[in-house]
Amino acid sequence: MHDINLMLEEMRKALPSGPVRIKEAKEAGTKVVGTYCVFSPYEVIRAAGAIPASLCATSEKPISAAEEHLPSNLCPLIKASYGFALTDTCPYFHFCDLVLGETTCDGKKKMYELMNRLRPVHVMQLPQTVNDIAIKQWQAEIERFAKRLEDEFKVKITEDDLRREIKKRNEERKIMMDFYALAKLNPAPFTGREIYLVSEYFKISFGDSNMLNFIKELTQKARENYEAGERRVPAGKKRIIVTGCPVGKSVEKVFDAIEENGGLIVAFENCTALKPLYELVDETLPPYEALAKKYLHIPCSCMTPNTARLELLENLKQEYQADGVVDLVLQACHTYSVESYQVHERMRDKGAACITIETDYYQGDKEQLNTRMGAFIEMME
Repeated sequence: MHDINLMLEEMRKALPSGPVRIKEAKEAGTKVVGTYCVFSPYEVIRAAGAIPASLCATSEKPISAAEEHLPSNLCPLIKASYGFALTDTCPYFHFCDLVLGETTCDGKKKMYELMNRLRPVHVMQLPQTVNDIAIKQWQAEIERFAKRLEDEFKVKITEDDLRREIKKRNEERKIMMDFYALAKLNPAPFTGREIYLVSEYFKISFGDSNMLNFIKELTQKARENYEAGERRVPAGKKRIIVTGCPVGKSVEKVFDAIEENGGLIVAFENCTALKPLYELVDETLPPYEALAKKYLHIPCSCMTPNTARLELLENLKQEYQADGVVDLVLQACHTYSVESYQVHERMRDKGAACITIETDYYQGDKEQLNTRMGAFIEMME
């Protein structure tokens, strides 16, 4: 059998290469656009000949510096985003030519005003409902962003460029969705920690065909090994979906609390995993219209009403045979916090246990998380 562990270790070792590859691309003359959100239309950035790079936002280290300018009771993701930029400790921010922001929440859109002093920031005005008028508004915002890229980088974005990048990005979405689908098997062939590792590897692939093919190879070999009888993960663990706020380095403590207390994460619904990949861009429509429809359908909690998130969770609960849902909410993230009630209500109706974990980036609550998660998983036994 192929050694899946060696392949995962190779991915783990590759993670620090992301900043190096961005530095090399920048030195070769390629423009870099820093992004924070899954509403960022990667296809447009790539059609302009630039690289979209996800900026640092998930560590507590720069928060104290950010709090010199921002209120302390702000969401840690916003404070970390600004803190990394302010202290110049995010290599992706250091090399980016333009930052793409979006009005997903009041805290972020006001923070971008300060960040604009550090790098030029283009803020897309996101409609926060989904209807025909909103789609046209979002299409106009995508076209406005494309014009900004053309002006900044002295390029022309053609319809052919957009169609090419839409097709390429759709293929990337399919690759990751095929990998994520492995966890529908019972028992699953990967732990949640390993699923998250592959997600991080995908994030620093920047469309590189060799890295994407490596993910495809991992998926294929894992499926072959499974069919040959390999069971890497013990059966009988409670299958958990993680939903809620964006996840990253400082909230990995939640993943550990789940998997060290008898649970197994089979899916991350969060916007840093399944949520933005679940729907493809329609390749038959005019490019800007297709992009507007796809991106506006991402079920972020900033949308109202946001029944699409509940429907997605319901589908994932069934597809991944989940026993429970962990709703992860960052402190001061009001939209996800308010939605928790509806998440509990819908999951309870569908026979899944549900718990909301409100946390920050600081690591002082690890013991409390272990206690709560142990009790949650024991309750499902």
